[in-house]
Amino acid sequence: MNNKPEPFSVSGRLRSGTHALEGITELIKSQQNAWVHAIATVGVIAAGMILGVSAMEWCLLLLVITAVWVVEALNTAFEYLCDVVSPEFHPLVKKSKDVAAGAVLMSAVGAAAIGLLIFVPYLLAYL
Repeated sequence: MNNKPEPFSVSGRLRSGTHALEGITELIKSQQNAWVHAIATVGVIAAGMILGVSAMEWCLLLLVITAVWVVEALNTAFEYLCDVVSPEFHPLVKKSKDVAAGAVLMSAVGAAAIGLLIFVPYLLAYL
């Protein structure tokens, strides 16, 4: 195995980008929770546009949206890897998958809390 890094090339970067897009496609096709995240993402973006949130609020919303998607993608990659390493049930693999799923839940709950902190004052102003 050659451990020397390949020299920079545009075609190499394009291949890397293609692999990344294939990974995102796989995430969306294979994970039902990704659909939930997609619907939430569209809803948050629509609400932000309708309510006219500030630039700083947009930064926070985009940061937590990205965090949830990244954690979901890493959880999915981790689950695939665990399934290869241990196709049969193993209690430690179950624990590691549970911890990774818990990370997704924590990021989603945090994102929801930030969303509430941002959107509730706008919604209360309409009442």
